Amino acid sequence: MTPSLSKLVALSLFLGTALGEPWKAIDADFPDPSVIKTGDGYYAFATTANGVNTQIAHSADFKTWNVLDGQDALPGPFPSWVNGSHPKVWAPDVIQRNDGKFVIYYSAATSGTGSKHCIGAATSSSVTGPYSPEQDVLACDKSKGGAIDAAGFKDDDGTYYVVYKVDGNSLNEEGSGYHPTPIMLQKLKSDAVTPDGEAKQLIDRDDADGPLVEAPSLVKSGGQYYLSFSSNWYNSLNYDVSYAVASAVTGPYTKASAPDAPLLVSGDSSNVGALGGPGGSDFREDGSAIVFHAFNNGKNMAKGRGMWAANVKIDGGKISIQ
Repeated sequence: MTPSLSKLVALSLFLGTALGEPWKAIDADFPDPSVIKTGDGYYAFATTANGVNTQIAHSADFKTWNVLDGQDALPGPFPSWVNGSHPKVWAPDVIQRNDGKFVIYYSAATSGTGSKHCIGAATSSSVTGPYSPEQDVLACDKSKGGAIDAAGFKDDDGTYYVVYKVDGNSLNEEGSGYHPTPIMLQKLKSDAVTPDGEAKQLIDRDDADGPLVEAPSLVKSGGQYYLSFSSNWYNSLNYDVSYAVASAVTGPYTKASAPDAPLLVSGDSSNVGALGGPGGSDFREDGSAIVFHAFNNGKNMAKGRGMWAANVKIDGGKISIQ
């Protein structure tokens, strides 16, 4: 081992992480995390838990994170399409528009009979909110299972998009087989909340994905587009993080295959031990890091899902943990 490498390893151990492995960022129930960089550091947002609809956490350096206990980015009131009594907000994601305002994309339980989750958007002048929801739903087809897991993306030319999952597995019944769970791309108008044209399918599940693909996130690097996603049931040790690559934002996307993918699976190392059920990842805008959730106890949902972070390298159509 050279002296320079010895110093690097020592520094890595001092910081609490080994080379090339994720570190636990939030030791609490903070599932489906997303991340955004602002002028005062980084903010992460997560699914309903701990008494708020939309959880918030902050970090000055992306290493050490603090949950903003009791702060709710999306406290309501909600538009009429949302079940206001039990909105069950899932997988929120925040971007900042060119005018400085922030937009949060969220999935919420719908009102009325046959409730499914659908996707809405809300805006705020502050990254922490409170966000004011738009009245119109952004994506919702209950006949196909509804829509969840929205993530915003701004391309180099300033065009806004949102990627999301058609929640077909919500229609699955024993013996009926698997319904499609396509990942869709919706172009948005300059307000980043209004759909512009029809949504386009990017990928769907295949046999290797089990019952579904979900939790998409999009980033551009080196002229290519990288779409991260998770496969299998979120509450199982089969849950994972994988990715697909395209030369145009609309595709076609090619899923990465072994040995390059999946990117994260149960049993992979982290600074607190082996990961269990890693998934729900979100790219940092610069493409050099991700956040994701995993089982706090490494085994199952009993202790909730905390947030981990990892540095990544994107190069030549491949992603690797650094």
